Amino acid sequence: MWLLSFIKSSIGKKMVMASSGLLLILFLAIHAFGNAAIYMGSKYFQIYADTLHGFPVLVLIFSVGLLAITAAHIFVGVLLFLESRSERYSRYAVNTRVVENTFASRTMPYTGLFILLFLIIHVFGFNIAAPADISISTLVKERFSVFFYSLFYITAFIALAIHLNHGFWSMLQTFGFNHPKYNYLIAKLTIIVPLFFLVLFGGIPIYFMTGAGAAY
Repeated sequence: MWLLSFIKSSIGKKMVMASSGLLLILFLAIHAFGNAAIYMGSKYFQIYADTLHGFPVLVLIFSVGLLAITAAHIFVGVLLFLESRSERYSRYAVNTRVVENTFASRTMPYTGLFILLFLIIHVFGFNIAAPADISISTLVKERFSVFFYSLFYITAFIALAIHLNHGFWSMLQTFGFNHPKYNYLIAKLTIIVPLFFLVLFGGIPIYFMTGAGAAY
């Protein structure tokens, strides 16, 4: 099949990587706006959580889809990383003339692994091993009352910001947004988008650690 052949090709893998990355960014944006309810107080965050889980079938479908997208992103990312070891051009950019050799690009595999570790611990703590007798809003406060978990959480989103700094640029390059007319905007977005997630997500543990969330 031509589709399978395309996916197996170098450009095909990059398209899968970029497409899955875009979907993961969209999920992060939705998740970020949902988590923003934490800053409004436990009552509002609990309402958000209860409303979300009021559609269990939809949540299940969404979760399975998210798992598949994440698995594809990781699998193809590993393949591209292995291929890049014997290539001179950037492993994500379609146009081989466009190469970005930055700290973010060089550390993509390592920030990716750290993010994966965080996801496993985060999902385990808030879903699999979550006590059944307490509400999610209470669990949030309990988790972020632990200094080392909060520190780990902040570090994970710093890693995500670094990962996105190059990943967002690479995604746009793969989709063909490589023109002097847009490059200035793209350069700004590679800073704005990671910072948005870092501030919104990373601000949650700081919100509790500084006492700002005392009335949560």
